[in-house]
Amino acid sequence: MQTRTRIVLLMHTMEYKYQRTGTGRLAVLNLANAEIIPGVAFDQNRRVRALIDDPHNYPVLLYPSPDAINISEIPAGQEFPLPGLGERQLVVFLIDATWRCAHKVLKESPGLLTLPKLKFQPQTLSRWIIKRQPHDYCLSTIESIHELLLALERAGLDRYPDKERLLSVFMKMQDYQIERTIENHRPRHLENGGGGLRDRPAGKAPAAAPRRGPGTPAEH
Repeated sequence: MQTRTRIVLLMHTMEYKYQRTGTGRLAVLNLANAEIIPGVAFDQNRRVRALIDDPHNYPVLLYPSPDAINISEIPAGQEFPLPGLGERQLVVFLIDATWRCAHKVLKESPGLLTLPKLKFQPQTLSRWIIKRQPHDYCLSTIESIHELLLALERAGLDRYPDKERLLSVFMKMQDYQIERTIENHRPRHLENGGGGLRDRPAGKAPAAAPRRGPGTPAEH
């Protein structure tokens, strides 16, 4: 799916190497104008620097700080409050990590916080079934990108042609995980953690440790 906005996932190394149910990869596979950059310290990362320093780009960070622009509150037709945006391509960086690792990325990459920041107000609760979120409105990465694209379209900055696609693959991924858990009562990712489903009702997926939606701290 093509979008005008470039979505860049700054994926923590642990997420990149070990997280098999991360939704960031699903999102990137379904978006033509998206990419993953793994690491922890991104200020001197060559690809990140190239995107930020390109005069044709307008780089921003999706992060719910008090000074972030809430794009959900911009009325339709009102000029987007990013001075100098013009015809430059909006490049949105998202931190894709657990809450703890996301804080580490920001600590190791202070330059990210000097970028203009965007946030949004989620329209729905998280659709996670197989994982718990620390708060109702903490979303997975793929849900956050979905909400971001909805908000950008309302603001007149992008066109989101297939609004069901990202959520559909997200739910299919969860359905697959649940089916595999039912078929195999000792899935590999639980064996090393001392888990298992022997005492769980049939058909119930295991509850994982609380996570944020990757790359979407706080209000996201």
